[in-house]
Amino acid sequence: MFRRFGNISLPSWAVFKRLPPHPWIISGLGSVALLGMVTASAIVSHTNSDLGPVHAQTLLEPLTPQAALLPDIDEFVHEERIQRSDTLASLLSRLGIKDTEAMAYISRNSEADTIARQLRPGKTVTAKTLRNGRLTALYFPINGRDAMLVVKRKDDGQFSASEQAISLLTQIHLNSGEISSSLYGATDEAGIPDAIASQLAEIFSSDIDFHRDLRKGDKFSIVFETQAHNGRYFRSGRILAAEFVNGSRSYQAYWFETGEGKGSYYAGDGKSLRKAFLRSPLEFSRITSGFSIARRHPVLHVIRAHRGVDYGAPIGTRVRAVADGVVEFAGRQGGYGNLIILRHQSRYSTAYGHLNGFAPEIRRGARVSQNDTIGFVGQTGLATGPHLHYEFRVNGQQVNPMAVTLPDAIPLNSAQLSRFRTAIEPLRAHLDLVKQVRTASID
Repeated sequence: MFRRFGNISLPSWAVFKRLPPHPWIISGLGSVALLGMVTASAIVSHTNSDLGPVHAQTLLEPLTPQAALLPDIDEFVHEERIQRSDTLASLLSRLGIKDTEAMAYISRNSEADTIARQLRPGKTVTAKTLRNGRLTALYFPINGRDAMLVVKRKDDGQFSASEQAISLLTQIHLNSGEISSSLYGATDEAGIPDAIASQLAEIFSSDIDFHRDLRKGDKFSIVFETQAHNGRYFRSGRILAAEFVNGSRSYQAYWFETGEGKGSYYAGDGKSLRKAFLRSPLEFSRITSGFSIARRHPVLHVIRAHRGVDYGAPIGTRVRAVADGVVEFAGRQGGYGNLIILRHQSRYSTAYGHLNGFAPEIRRGARVSQNDTIGFVGQTGLATGPHLHYEFRVNGQQVNPMAVTLPDAIPLNSAQLSRFRTAIEPLRAHLDLVKQVRTASID
């Protein structure tokens, strides 16, 4: 049974099998009587009248009291998906764990505390407990690895934590949604993992400003992968195809591997969607101050140019490189506080100020790739609150990063374009199917 029309999974958990034709049609109804008796009736019909009349008979036979049919279960299995608001305590509580020793072990053990550090929404966590809530085993998926962290209570009552390799099955999902307030709100409503929502925003970030351009009624359709263990969601994979309708404009994206395991997203005509530069260094945020030649400085209280864009975000929010480049500067610099400057190609550079800290590998001369984490939002230098000050420079001069025309990535060659057109046909058909189902469900 499908939970909603807008969420179709391939392969399906329901298996339909064609049965050979048979002349007999049998239907049965059963009910358990409160007085310990069971009534069963069967109506049998046949398509061949030569076999004579068919008789229906009602049988009454004693039934063992219902309680006797249930085994005396001492161990229970609980399964929960991590919610965005979950803490370690709330997750363990919903898993039916009432065990202070287990909670203390998971919180303090150097191996088991992976659980507290990796509470990613959407994960499925399984626990085995006794009737009184005492934990016997806990199974927790580990980020980025084909492994499960297993916490077990040993015979002596002590706990152990270990990693166990697991086999994963890739599943393909078709889904759609409509914006009512925010992208994450729409994907939550459609049952789409947060990691897929972030990818969706990333794919179309060069064409759609998800801070300012979203409108109520915008629609999206996606084909994406997840990986499952024992039939249960383990982690998100890659978006294979997507369409986003923003206002009156429609954008499509298809994943295509160009060779040697490398790939990128392209529009339906084969044009690369990977700009040389991302429009924003933060995945989700709000602009608190735009590019201006005359702005009253919030700290100095004087009118001066603001030659960058400020993004408000909590301290510790990851800051990403907007393009491939080389670290030209990483350190403290006046009102910028902790500052990173990246050099891109020959004409372009970008600056990231007020950082709380730098990623471990960031140092002068280090190479970074687009979307790499380079630092974290902070409040260093002349800043009244946590935010990122971002500058885009052309030949050393700051320009408005929200208005500048960003260069395109290298296009597909003729041979690659031919392969691309063939490869995306099944994905295009999947997107069409999602839209048809969404339309039918609305009607």
